[in-house]
Amino acid sequence: MTESLNIAVIGAGTSGLLTARENHRVTVFEKSNRLGGTWLYEPQVEADDVLHLDPNRSIVHSSLYSSLRTNLPRPLISFSDYSFEDKYYGDPRMFPGHEEVLKFLQDFANEFGVTEVIRFTSEVVRVDSLDGDFVVEWKTMEVGSVAEVFDAVVVCSGHHTEPRIADDVPGNFTDRPARVTF
Repeated sequence: MTESLNIAVIGAGTSGLLTARENHRVTVFEKSNRLGGTWLYEPQVEADDVLHLDPNRSIVHSSLYSSLRTNLPRPLISFSDYSFEDKYYGDPRMFPGHEEVLKFLQDFANEFGVTEVIRFTSEVVRVDSLDGDFVVEWKTMEVGSVAEVFDAVVVCSGHHTEPRIADDVPGNFTDRPARVTF
């Protein structure tokens, strides 16, 4: 039998939830107060800094809009052993909305006990290697900064929070004021 590893998972979105279900001792660090990652809708928007250049701006974690529907049909959203089609969330259309996907992820996490290993409002601020292990430093408003040692770290934080801007391109539009309106 394989030895159970102590694993840190960063992010409680789809990838983090699936990773956390593995047969190891898992701790999931989620900086939000809810699971779901990119499927968490937040009606707030960040004003006057569409390129995220101000390091002191308030960060709104959301990359979707209120009427968003997936571009994948229900059968393709399913996990190999957890079917989206077996769930009914009240909308019969083939392409579910973000609310249904979030509910599916919440149901999955609850059914497989993943919710119990998530540390909500816990932001990972540093990961270092140390003699074959990994030191994960995380913080919360209540606890402050804490460092723990893990056998492995899986980063599932996504890439939809901040845009990637090439800063080494001559004439890059980031060097002049920009405003995007829709």
